[in-house]
Amino acid sequence: MRTMGLDVGTKTVGIAISDALGWTAQGIETIRIDEDAGDFGLERIGELVAEYEVNRFVVGFPKNMNNTVGPRGEASERYGALLEETFGFPVTLWDERLTTMAAERTLIEADVSRKKRKSVIDKMAAIMILQGFLDSNNR
Repeated sequence: MRTMGLDVGTKTVGIAISDALGWTAQGIETIRIDEDAGDFGLERIGELVAEYEVNRFVVGFPKNMNNTVGPRGEASERYGALLEETFGFPVTLWDERLTTMAAERTLIEADVSRKKRKSVIDKMAAIMILQGFLDSNNR
């Protein structure tokens, strides 16, 4: 069974999946969502859960630098609760402070164009969130 990592934004959700042994995270795709319309990408996530035999979720939890939880953190908590309610699998909220900036820096260092960075940044952030979780569990 595998773990799915999600970087939840206002318009997209980056998706990463662990390997079967739970050692490495691979980016899968970025799903478009529409919070206002109540479209959270759950249908596509369900397809990926079945395809990759997922049994756990790790959702990026964007805390403020002073360790408080702001509006985006609350949105991630709600998204995690929705995943747990929909799929019945455990959800771990994973501190993702600075993950998107680290993903951006990595892509810049790899000389990825600005246009291409915009299309893969959420998936890259999901990889970093999931890899951090996997590394902490494999110590």
